[in-house]
Amino acid sequence: MKVADDPTTLDLVTAGRRMRTGALSATALTEACLAQIAARNDQLRAFITVTSDAALAAARDADNDFRAGHDRGPLQGIPVSLKDLVDVAGVPTTAASRVIGNRPAATDAVVTSRLKAAGAVLVGKTNLHEFALGTTSEDTAFGAVRNPHDVSRSAGGSSGGSAASIVAGMALATVGTDTGGSIRIPSAACGLVGFKPAFGEVPCDGVVPLSTTFDHVGPLTRTVADAAAMFHVLARSAPRSPVVRRPSTLRLGRLRGFYEARLETAVKTGYEDAIASIEKAGVAVTDVTMPHAADVAAIYLGILLAEAGAYHATTLDQCPELYSPAVRQRLEMGRYILAEDYLRARRGRDVLRREIERALADVDALVLPGMAIVAPPLGAETVAIDGVSEPVRALMLRLTQPFNVSGHPAIVLPCGPTGSLPVSLQLVGARSVALLDVAAGIEAILR
Repeated sequence: MKVADDPTTLDLVTAGRRMRTGALSATALTEACLAQIAARNDQLRAFITVTSDAALAAARDADNDFRAGHDRGPLQGIPVSLKDLVDVAGVPTTAASRVIGNRPAATDAVVTSRLKAAGAVLVGKTNLHEFALGTTSEDTAFGAVRNPHDVSRSAGGSSGGSAASIVAGMALATVGTDTGGSIRIPSAACGLVGFKPAFGEVPCDGVVPLSTTFDHVGPLTRTVADAAAMFHVLARSAPRSPVVRRPSTLRLGRLRGFYEARLETAVKTGYEDAIASIEKAGVAVTDVTMPHAADVAAIYLGILLAEAGAYHATTLDQCPELYSPAVRQRLEMGRYILAEDYLRARRGRDVLRREIERALADVDALVLPGMAIVAPPLGAETVAIDGVSEPVRALMLRLTQPFNVSGHPAIVLPCGPTGSLPVSLQLVGARSVALLDVAAGIEAILR
C-alpha cells in the first residue's frame, strides 16, 4: 500500500471527512491500525493490551451509525489508544507495573465513557513509564518503548507508548496523562502535537493518580485541529474547530533566561529557526523573564513525591520488590518529605502561578522550546550540553513541569526535524480554547 493510500497516516479530521463521504469506512480504518499493531508492536512495545474484538465491533457500530445518518461528532469511527493508567471496563489497568496485576477494571474512567459516547474506536492500552513516574518509558514491566523515528532512542515519557502508537499508525489519536510533562515530552520526542489542558478541565476519575495536585489528562495527535477535537470530547465542552489566528494579530512572550539555557545544539537551532519564521510572518514576539523559574524543580518535587509516596505507601510496605528499582527509589523519597516542606512547596506554587499570570497579561501566549534535548538514546543517563554532562530526566522535565505546577494549559507542536529526530516548541496560555487558536495559527506558519 502506498503511503498516500494508507489510512493510518491520516489525521483524524481528514479521516472523519472521508468516512462521512463514504470514501473510507471505520471498519477498514480500524483493521489497518490493528494490522500496524500486529506488524510493529513487538519492536516498538507501544501497546500493553490490544482490544481487537471490541474495536472491530465498535467500528462496525460506527459504520452503521453513518449509514443511518446518526453522527456523534468528529471522533466517530476514529481508532484511539489509551495510556494504561486509564480504566476501561473489563480490561486490566496495569500502569506498566507488576504491582497491580491483571485484574480487569470494573467500570470505565470518565474520559473512557466520553470517548465511547462520541463513537471513538478504542484499540487498546498503551505502554508507559511505570506509574507515570519517569520521562523515558524505559522502566516498565512490558519492555522499553522505542521511538518509531529511531528505535535506538526513547519515545519520551511517561506517555511513550501513546506517542509511538500515533507515529506508527496504530491509532489516529491517543489519550495520555501529564504530571510533569508526560503528554508534551513524548510528543516533542516523537514530533506530535501534545496538549495539556488547564488543570481540572478534563476529569481524572478512573485514572491511576501520581500527584492529585499536578495530574492532567489530555490528547496526543498529529495536528492542532485533532487535539481540539479530542479535547472537546474529553472535557465535554462545546465542539469548536480552532480559529487560525492571522500572524499580525498574534502576540507571543518569549521566555528567556532559565527557559533557553542548557539546550542541546539541535534544539537550539531548530527553535531559533522557528522563532525567526514566526517573526518573519508578522507575529509580535517580546522577551519575558520569570524571577523564580529556577525554583520550579524544588517546588514540583516537594509536592509530587509527597503525594505519590502517600498513594503508594501500602504497596511499598507490602511488595516493594515488584516496583522497578528507579521508580521505587523515587517513591520512597516521598515518604521522607516533611509536612512543612510540602506546605512550603505549595506556597511556592502560588508564587509561580502568579508570575506566569503576570507574564501572560500582555500576550496571547508564552513560547519556549518543547524539550531541551532531542529524543535521548535508550539507556542514556546523561546528555552533554555545552560540554557539561547533564541528567537526562532533569533535562526532559525542566521546560514542561513549570506549567503542571501552575496549572496553565500548554501545548507542544513540531517546529522542524533535526536530521531524523523532531524538535518542538511549546505554547502556554491563560485559557485552553484560546491557546488552541494561537497554536493553530503558529502551526500554519511552521508547516
